[in-house]
Amino acid sequence: MYIPMKILFVCTGNICRSPTAHGVLRDLALKQGVNLEVDSAGLLDYHEGDNADPRTIAAAAQRGYDLTDIISRPVERDDFYKFDYIFAMDTGHLKALRELCPPSLIEHKKIQLFMDYSQSYKSQSVPDPYYGRGDGFELVLDMIEEASLNFLKALRSD
Repeated sequence: MYIPMKILFVCTGNICRSPTAHGVLRDLALKQGVNLEVDSAGLLDYHEGDNADPRTIAAAAQRGYDLTDIISRPVERDDFYKFDYIFAMDTGHLKALRELCPPSLIEHKKIQLFMDYSQSYKSQSVPDPYYGRGDGFELVLDMIEEASLNFLKALRSD
């Protein structure tokens, strides 16, 4: 029985950046025939049970991504065992995830900055569009689409 690789995206509240990455990678993997299980979570639980921000959903829909089924949840201790990759959306999330990670798993390279898969935005944080202008959601999509395509390419070359 084939078990799909499991990917988790993490941002602050799980309503903008991580659900965008969740939906984009899920869709691109499906279109390319790559079997992945994709999820997203937030470091904080104050949006637990909420859908993604309506602006996030609208921006993604304009590019053909459906995020309406993604529900915010907080990161859980079991996530560090369950997922093959845990992708931080910014450097602060990366630091927090490494601090939360059980010591026995920290040397594994499962916790990474997602933009390290981007050529245009390598080592950069995905900016939080929540408090900015509407075009911030477009930039987030640009960054995530590029990193997602490169991640899928890297998976196929392994």
